[in-house]
Amino acid sequence: MFNFDFYNPTKIMFGQGRIADIAGEIPRDARVLITYGGGSIKNNGVYDEVKAALAGYDLTEFAGIEPNPLYETLMKAVALVKTNKIDFLLAVGGGSVIDGTKFIAAAARYTGDPWEIILSRGTVVNEVLPLGVVLTLPAAGSESNHRAVVTRKSMNAKISFYSTLFFPRFAVLDPTKTYSLPTAQISNGVVDAYMHVLEQYLTYPVNAKVQERFAEGLLLTLIEEGPKALAEPMNYEVRSNIMLCATMALNGLIGSGVPEDWSTHMVGHELTALYGIDHAATLTVLLPGMLKVLKEDKRPRLLQYAERIWGLKGADKDAVIDAAIEKTREFFVTMQMKTRLSDYGLTADNFPEILSSLKAHNMVKLGERKNVTPDRVRQALEFCL
Repeated sequence: MFNFDFYNPTKIMFGQGRIADIAGEIPRDARVLITYGGGSIKNNGVYDEVKAALAGYDLTEFAGIEPNPLYETLMKAVALVKTNKIDFLLAVGGGSVIDGTKFIAAAARYTGDPWEIILSRGTVVNEVLPLGVVLTLPAAGSESNHRAVVTRKSMNAKISFYSTLFFPRFAVLDPTKTYSLPTAQISNGVVDAYMHVLEQYLTYPVNAKVQERFAEGLLLTLIEEGPKALAEPMNYEVRSNIMLCATMALNGLIGSGVPEDWSTHMVGHELTALYGIDHAATLTVLLPGMLKVLKEDKRPRLLQYAERIWGLKGADKDAVIDAAIEKTREFFVTMQMKTRLSDYGLTADNFPEILSSLKAHNMVKLGERKNVTPDRVRQALEFCL
């Protein structure tokens, strides 16, 4: 196990009716900006509950943060923060709203070109506005971590960045607020959480048994509860377990002291930026091909994954690994996800554009061993057609 620091100051406020408690987490004299997306929170009652909880506060709103938050949109919110002298941000929504609000929190206090925050991967950030979260879509884990991803449309660039200053002060997780999610968002959320675990688990062993068992527990829970969420969208216990899985998948715990991959995510970001494919959808398309190309690098952990998650073992180790990859694909299909580039109209003719974009964003040495080169990505893409 590697040396590590584990730090997570976010207060998780879990359970039904917890939105009413947010007033106790925000200073009474704060000037609060509420950020959200397309307005679904006004249809499912979340907006009204937030406004009721913050009755008497100085409130401003910013709507329209996209599913892949655009730098261009977020800069409008930064201007609003400065004009209204906002000193507390409340993100109400899923990972995209939260990610975008993290950028707003940093950009509003940054004296240079805000794009430097993203280009530097967040290393230039030394001050942010305080941030709270009301989560409505469990998937990204952004409600309880220090990461964010922002897209700049004019550059076809989708880039991740991070800072320990990005941890939200608190996050409300009320499973009942996920009941009205469309089927596609349920599927995306379960898959996104599953993939977050795999990016930290399917690497190479370092005898980190605690982290491994936590990760395996999350995977097994998502496999068990994911299809139930599609069949029983208003099952409180199912939605509770999925919501907590998504948060635990990327709050820093299972990634502490272990190697991490993230190559599938980085290539997926390029597919989203170039072709507008949903983030989780890029992952279900790419992962099987990426695992086939990286099978030798990940052999010990893939065999462990095969046995502990899918109950697969046998003398022919290659066959066991191939079966585990296929079982993973089948799970994605069960979650109503597509698993081929061709499902989105992409062909080998798109490969040069994808690889060129990776190189432009300096994504040329990816993975836990930094050996996922553009050439290996090309090989994986061929398996993904």
